[in-house]
Amino acid sequence: MEGDAPELFPEAASSKTGVTVAYTPDPEKLWFVFRASYGREDRAFDYLVDDGTYSYIAKRYVEKYVHGKRKRVLETLIPNLLFVYTTKEKADAYVKTTPELSFLTYYYNHFQLDSEQKNPPLVIPRREMDNFIRATWSHNEHLLFVEPAQCHYKSGDAVRVVDGLFRGVEGRVARVSGQQRVVLSLSKIGLISTAYIPTAFIEKVER
Repeated sequence: MEGDAPELFPEAASSKTGVTVAYTPDPEKLWFVFRASYGREDRAFDYLVDDGTYSYIAKRYVEKYVHGKRKRVLETLIPNLLFVYTTKEKADAYVKTTPELSFLTYYYNHFQLDSEQKNPPLVIPRREMDNFIRATWSHNEHLLFVEPAQCHYKSGDAVRVVDGLFRGVEGRVARVSGQQRVVLSLSKIGLISTAYIPTAFIEKVER
């Protein structure tokens, strides 16, 4: 079983047209990872949502100077990547036969070979993707995309956050940037760290 969808699953909304697409679990669909060249993931996102396809880009707020003034702006957490919930046939059409998305490619699974001895497109398990969205939908400025060397794990125990902004997120407790956080893994892509999580908000998960 992949597990239930998160209680707070954000709608995908096009910044161009205002079109929104709700996330609805569908046994015919998979979570594909697309790579957009030259930081054009937002452009791809708008096209896909306008076409009725649920898509997700993990973002966080950062402070930047824009025209000499400090502003709080959204920045992609994992550069150039967007996550697309669709069928294999439609994913192939977007990547291979849609001129408007000529800058889009699959993110391939380099740890696996298909029947033709090629790396297949990476597919993220739905339970794992749900956990990733729970962790990142708030755009919290303290979210980090981290390397293993940055994570100092307290134990190998799986935990769940039971309160606060990251409630429902599962991962492992680690010290990252000097703070206690929960770190989750995204298959074949990397590790994501939450903001600081107090011990009172954490419970051990029995597997």
